[in-house]
Parts: sequence; C-alpha cells; structure tokens
Amino acid sequence: MPSRDNFHSLMRIGPVQIGTYRDRNGRTKYAAVCTADRCGWSADYSSQTAAQLAARTHRCRVR
Repeated sequence: MPSRDNFHSLMRIGPVQIGTYRDRNGRTKYAAVCTADRCGWSADYSSQTAAQLAARTHRCRVR
C-alpha cells in the first residue's frame, strides 16, 4: 500500500519549505525541502527547530 502525503503546518523560509507529517510509526517528523529549480535538497528532522535551522543555513549549490 503506498504511503499518503499528509503534510500540514507548512512554512516557508527563503526557498526552503518545511512541512509536518507522521512517519509510519506515528511519530511527528519535519521535512525541509528546497523548492529552487535543480537543487534537489531535502532532509527529515525530528524537531521543528532543527528543520528551521537547516532551512536558514541552506545554500543552493546550483547556479
């Protein structure tokens, strides 16, 4: 069975978008994804503070 995309509490910091979701064990996780063209950076975090810090310090290497 495919997983569902249930992102909520979306927030944007620069080109990075942070969304809250529940993993398959029911724990709350935070995904940070860069929305810039051809960047492809994304990461999962267990706290919103860590996701916000990563979003603030992310620099796209694509020019």
